[in-house]
Amino acid sequence: MIVFDRVRTIGSMDKSEYRTLDTSADYSCLNHEKYTLLPGFCDVHVHLREPGFSYKETIKTGSKAAARGGYTAVCTMPNLKPVCDDPEHLAMQREIIDRDACIKVYPYAAITLNQAGEELADLEALAPYVIAFSDDGHGVQSESMMREAMTRARALGKMIVAHCEDNSLLRGGYVHDGTYAAAHGHRGICSESEWRQIERDLKLADRTGCAYHVCHISTKESAALIRDAKKSGVNVSCETAPHYLLLDENDLQEDGRFKMNPPLRAREDREALLDGLLDGTIDMIATDHAPHSAEEKSKGLQGSAFGIVGLETAFPLLYTNLVKTGILSMEALLQLLVYNPRERFHIPLGNDFSIWDLDAQYTIDPENFLSKGKATPFAGRPVYGKCLLTVYGGQAVYEGV
Repeated sequence: MIVFDRVRTIGSMDKSEYRTLDTSADYSCLNHEKYTLLPGFCDVHVHLREPGFSYKETIKTGSKAAARGGYTAVCTMPNLKPVCDDPEHLAMQREIIDRDACIKVYPYAAITLNQAGEELADLEALAPYVIAFSDDGHGVQSESMMREAMTRARALGKMIVAHCEDNSLLRGGYVHDGTYAAAHGHRGICSESEWRQIERDLKLADRTGCAYHVCHISTKESAALIRDAKKSGVNVSCETAPHYLLLDENDLQEDGRFKMNPPLRAREDREALLDGLLDGTIDMIATDHAPHSAEEKSKGLQGSAFGIVGLETAFPLLYTNLVKTGILSMEALLQLLVYNPRERFHIPLGNDFSIWDLDAQYTIDPENFLSKGKATPFAGRPVYGKCLLTVYGGQAVYEGV
């Protein structure tokens, strides 16, 4: 029985709920006023790659990486092999989660069969076992199919979580269609490919009454559309990711660790997203943790797979660059990482927490990641904030002391 009498507590929680940890280990070194107790973070957008792509990541390695980052709940996307588009496929994933996850892992189910956009999945059969429906990685191209998905999801009490991308506007692009692409001869992805589908879906959500959540917004137009929709009463929420808040196309390098979808946009987009955090347009920050093998990320901006990792670096990056600089308060950051995602997705907090040394300074080194994925644009970036302990369900799931 360990008592954290002198650990500083931040967040709207009763410290008495977190005073004891039932474990045989000795964590008396954490009984110090310099350390900070934070409620368990929640990431509604991760890719844990299992079943089907265990060479990229597994439920075990991904959940350990999440625990190291202070996360005690994550929602994992269905772009697996097989895709989680029917109860049998979902059962395969749930069996691995039950066996190997060290934190709470909530699976998504696909909106369409094989995420191909041609036929809706059996949403009714899947609904009791999933957090929501998403074709993440693929935008649903058919307006009528998205309308039907929203209608059925609303009847089931489930949310539609959308990767918004109009394929007709992609034109083979792989970085933002901006100054960097023009200067270096790259094919660009225009901002309209994202915001045009958001615009369509917001109208559908308004008509159907479906709860609608937009993944990883990256453009100023997306933020403006969602802001206006909220004012008009549409049941919509959205997320962005740390890299869209802290980087833009001016930070690009000819390296696959800078390639993600959506891409890093222009400076004015990044600034608009920060404004969206401050005025409540953006409800939460999710990592879109998307690990790949070293080979898949070694082919430059054009040839590398889309996706970077982020579970182990999100809080230190956000704390260092947004809280310590005075852009956000710690309480506001916790709303974005803990309370808002849990409230929107109906994910309980319980007595989950992590303990941090916020004064610890170090340099991000991907070789130290617990994730199999090592690709991050923040390699070599100095940050503050080291996680010393993460507790889920009364058990220590990460020990960094």
